[in-house]
Amino acid sequence: MPKAGSRRRHTPWSLPRGRVLRRALRSDPTQDYLVYVPESAVKGAPVLVAVHGISRNAHQQAVVFSSLCDARGAVLLVPVFTKEQHKDYQRLGRKGRGPRVDLLLHRYLSEVALLCGADVTQIRLFGFSGGAQFAHRYLLAHPHRVARAVVAASGWYTFPDRMRRYPYGLRMGRSLQGVHFSPEQFLRVPIKVLIGDRDTGATNLRSIPHLDEQQGANRVERARRWVAAMRAAASAYGLRRRVSLTEVPGIDHSFSAFCERGELVDLVERSLFGRRRPKSLPVRIEQATVARGASL
Repeated sequence: MPKAGSRRRHTPWSLPRGRVLRRALRSDPTQDYLVYVPESAVKGAPVLVAVHGISRNAHQQAVVFSSLCDARGAVLLVPVFTKEQHKDYQRLGRKGRGPRVDLLLHRYLSEVALLCGADVTQIRLFGFSGGAQFAHRYLLAHPHRVARAVVAASGWYTFPDRMRRYPYGLRMGRSLQGVHFSPEQFLRVPIKVLIGDRDTGATNLRSIPHLDEQQGANRVERARRWVAAMRAAASAYGLRRRVSLTEVPGIDHSFSAFCERGELVDLVERSLFGRRRPKSLPVRIEQATVARGASL
């Protein structure tokens, strides 16, 4: 037992298990995140980071992926990027356009590691739509921090092209201080790109002439071209091609449709954790019950 008068120390599993908690970052209470520690997790558990799109459906993602984390003993972290604070989160928060959200994610991960003993050295990373933009750019910038990634329904991409200026290519100015893109490193990370084969609409899709010319007119074309470019770049560097594309039939630009068809969780689990468990039942998106985490 602790000695009388001794200060309480943070020990592994000081976060409640089996509940989705919404917490404020202790070093900056204006920054929130969701965290889920399953009953099955042990010290050194892997971490799945799931990043929402511009619909800001962080709660939905927490509900959808909590069952996967139960089965795999993984801790779930879902950053909350608000419209007011994180307007440029898809492009990592360039200079003068809001906080650097890649560095903010590192702060979230450090806090989660402290509070539950998870292994945050290499994360499993998922992003949908705008979150997929963040996910693949974070991977390009910090490949040593990502074990595997799933990029689902991204609107557009940063190509492995040193001649094009970021965020269209790898030519970096002063917009992301401290970032150096290394194709020799990021091309080694396994990446699964997911796209619905009906995701050909223009709603919330960035469309300007030079972008359309480079990447295509819709998300399906852009996913195909980016995967082809990444695979060609790997071959040019003499590396194994680690980027693959799955086009899911009958799905448009809808996170809910992906889930309710029973496709998304299975594809993400297989891509990020290896062999599949028995096929999941379709996930019904319901209002998430999220407990506000007490300050620990």
